[in-house]
Amino acid sequence: MGTAVETKKAEQKVKETLNLFTSTQVVIQDALNKLGYSDEMYELLKEPLRMLTVRIPVRMDSGEVKIFTGYRSQHNDAVGPTKGGVRFHPEVDEDEVKALSMWMSLKCGIVDLPYGGAKGGIICDPRTMSIGELERLSRGYVRAISQIVGPTKDIPAPDVYTNAQIMAWMMDEYSHLREQDSPGFITGKPIVLGGSQGREKATAQGVVICIVEAAKKRGISIEGARVVVQGFGNAGSFLAKFLHDAGAKVIGISDAYSALHDPNGLDINYLLDKRDSFGTVTTQFNNTISNKELLELDCDILVPAAISNQITDENANDIKAAIVVEAANGPTTIEATKILTDRGILLIPDVLASSGGVTVSYFEWVQNNQGYYWTEEEVNDKLHKSLVQAFNNVYDTAQQRNVNMRLAAYMVGVRRMSEASRFRGWI
Repeated sequence: MGTAVETKKAEQKVKETLNLFTSTQVVIQDALNKLGYSDEMYELLKEPLRMLTVRIPVRMDSGEVKIFTGYRSQHNDAVGPTKGGVRFHPEVDEDEVKALSMWMSLKCGIVDLPYGGAKGGIICDPRTMSIGELERLSRGYVRAISQIVGPTKDIPAPDVYTNAQIMAWMMDEYSHLREQDSPGFITGKPIVLGGSQGREKATAQGVVICIVEAAKKRGISIEGARVVVQGFGNAGSFLAKFLHDAGAKVIGISDAYSALHDPNGLDINYLLDKRDSFGTVTTQFNNTISNKELLELDCDILVPAAISNQITDENANDIKAAIVVEAANGPTTIEATKILTDRGILLIPDVLASSGGVTVSYFEWVQNNQGYYWTEEEVNDKLHKSLVQAFNNVYDTAQQRNVNMRLAAYMVGVRRMSEASRFRGWI
């Protein structure tokens, strides 16, 4: 029975990943057509320019050597060096990494950064690995990809199940390989190793900025607004905290196991104190609800901050929020996007809402290159200006072109690398 269940889950994962990759291509093609670019431009941008697969031998604590598979995808470097996170996850696969690198290109275009998109991943389960095993794996990955990354080539960052400590190991390994201190090789580092103030909270902070701007468009006050946050990891937990502190009523949150709901508002500070390092908290409660019930709660603002393909054509008509802000990658399908838009729900797409992380990663890289570091207030002020400008640019494009917010975001995001590719003479 267990094998049959595992096989079904694996098949579902392949289907979801394929959908993410192909749906990204579909919207990029629509965006390029709307902007009047040729078919050749789509042929250039529909796949990453580079995709490296590596095998990483790691000696485990038991003494055995285990071989891990890792990936690094570089979508497009016409604008500048590529940029993107590295995720450690048992279900990482090539198409997922490729799709995420394409999204990174779009995010960088939307917030007007001099980057192209990249993404990396290793097939592993860090929850079952010791600190020593994680360090050896992190260093092995850097050795394997060292020829195609660097401060002027491709700058990694944290992603799912990776953190500042893992970034520190990777930076140290790269510095050993290059025989010089290279803080600009990677972002999301500890502050003492050249990390930026405000980086850890940047993704959630960016989502909050987009929520505030979206609420203004719909005449909703954040104070007293009923908010549901799906996911309680790095982004989701900070997001819930920010909104709670701003006076919103966070009436629902979830983790990988189940969800919590209180129509009067949850005690977010208590939940943050109770959650473990992987964002799990619902296992400590008896009165839980399902993920499906969470998404369909009556609320003002719904924030999917967990995993992809959560709002589909099967449940889009049951969503009761006035605003949906995507903090996760690809939580809403193309079909569901159309349904929500037709129903008058304002959807803020992932490539816009979750671009705060890469924006402050850019700030970190700039500070590393300058050797001059900013205060958290300076970082937050620059982030706010960048995100508000990006939000209004996408919103205005949607209004002027009469398209949904996702297509508008893709149009803004794809324009910069298309123009850079054209000026370089590639197309």
